[in-house]
Amino acid sequence: MDKYPLTKEGFLVLEQELKNLKSVERPNIIAAISEARSHGDLSENAEYSAAKEKQSFIEGRIQELEVVISRAQVIDTSLNKGDIIRFGAKVLIMDEETEEEDEYQIVGDYEADIEKHKISVSSPLARALIGKEVGDTARYTAPKGNKTFEILEVSY
Repeated sequence: MDKYPLTKEGFLVLEQELKNLKSVERPNIIAAISEARSHGDLSENAEYSAAKEKQSFIEGRIQELEVVISRAQVIDTSLNKGDIIRFGAKVLIMDEETEEEDEYQIVGDYEADIEKHKISVSSPLARALIGKEVGDTARYTAPKGNKTFEILEVSY
């Protein structure tokens, strides 16, 4: 049975999403289906079809979250110290080609969100960073070619 590594914060977010889906979204969609049914012929009822499709999505997401939460390996990143990059680390890096700086946090697959600068532990960049420390260079192959980054800061 596979375990899913998650930060404590990521686990709480997934738990909250599951609670919302079960206690708010599921009852709302059941009410919407009931309302659509009352409008008559279901074969030509777009409202009913849309509600059933949304219900299918919600039920699928509930099942997925229940599996992830039941197999979660919650890692308390506050216990980590030092300059070596591990799961949960926030890393400030500089692209050696463009000299642009970016900060990322290495998190579990189910909490990764590039817009929030959270990258999956299984991503090529995270794999290149793990085990390195401040001052080291990390190299990996990106879709646009090879990239090289200098590690400027590590925090937890």
